[in-house]
Amino acid sequence: MGPDADAGIAARRADPFAPLTSDMLDVGDGHELYVESVGREGGIPAIYLHGGPGSGCQPDHRRLFDPERMHAVLFDQRGCGRSRPKGSRAHNTTAHLITDIETIREKFGFDRWLLVGGSWGATLALAYAEAHPERVCGIALRATFLGTQAEVETAFTSRLAQFYPALHEDFLSVLPPQERERPVEAYYRRILDADPAVHGPASRAWHDTERALSESKAAKIRLDLASLNVWRTLPATPFMEAHYFANNSFLDEDQLLRNAGRLEGIPGIIVQGRYDLLCPPETSHALAKVWPGSEVRIVEEAGHSLYDAGVRDAVMKSIADLASKIGR
Repeated sequence: MGPDADAGIAARRADPFAPLTSDMLDVGDGHELYVESVGREGGIPAIYLHGGPGSGCQPDHRRLFDPERMHAVLFDQRGCGRSRPKGSRAHNTTAHLITDIETIREKFGFDRWLLVGGSWGATLALAYAEAHPERVCGIALRATFLGTQAEVETAFTSRLAQFYPALHEDFLSVLPPQERERPVEAYYRRILDADPAVHGPASRAWHDTERALSESKAAKIRLDLASLNVWRTLPATPFMEAHYFANNSFLDEDQLLRNAGRLEGIPGIIVQGRYDLLCPPETSHALAKVWPGSEVRIVEEAGHSLYDAGVRDAVMKSIADLASKIGR
C-alpha cells in the first residue's frame, strides 16, 4: 500500500464522506468524465445524477448516502463541472449520457444499482431505467421533470406570469418585440448564438429567472436589466439547457410516461415540493399513476430546491428506505 492509499484512508477516517476514488474516465467522442465514489466498498451500489442539465456534482451530494451502507458513485455529465471539455455540447445527448452511465456501472462492476436524481437528474434516471430496467434495483427521485418542451414552456410563460408578473415582464423585455410571442424558443436561439452580445444577456436573464422559479422564497424577484449587458462570468447551465430543451431533451414525445410500464417491479420514491414552480406535483402524480410500485412523498411548504426546508431530509430518507428494501 503506497502513500496515496494511506492518505486516502486517513482522509476517510477524518471525513467518512471523503471520496474512495476520483478519476477522469474516457468515454469517447473526445469526452472525459469526472467520476468519484464514496461510502463503503461492498455496500449497496448507487449513482447520483445531477441536475441542470449543465450543473455538476457538489461535495454535499455525497452526504445524501449513508457511508456505512452505501457505495455511491457521483459524476459530472458531459461538458459539466470537472468533466472535459468543459461546456462541450458536441456528442452530448440523452442517449450519450445513458451510455456513459452504463460505462460507469461496468467500470465499478455493479450488477444492479439504486438511481438517485432530482429535476433533470430525475429525467435522466427515468430514461436510463427505462432503457436498462434489469440494471436498476430502485429509484429515488426529487422534483419530477419528464424532459418535455411543454413543461419548460409552462414554467417560463404562464406560471412565471401567474406567480411573478413583474419578473415575467422583465423576462420578455430582454427580447425584441417581434420575438415575445414565443419567448422560450427565442431564448434558446439567443443563448446558443455565437455572438457574446446576444448570448450574454440572454443567458444571464434565463439563469436569474430560473433561480427565482426554483426558490420557495426567491431572493430576487426582478431582473437587474442594466447589468445584463455588463461583462461578467457567464452561468454554465443556460447553454446546456438550451441545447437539450430545444431538442425536447433528445427524447420522443412523452417518452418517459409512455414507457413507464418498463419500471414495473422497480421500487420508487418520488419526493415532491408542494409549491415547486418548475416541476409541480401534477407531474410526479402523473408518473406515479403509470409506474407500479412507486409512491409520491409531498414536502409541504417546499419548492424546487434540494435545500428547501424538509426536502434534503426527505431525499435522504427515501434513499435509506429503498436501501432497506434492496437489502431485504
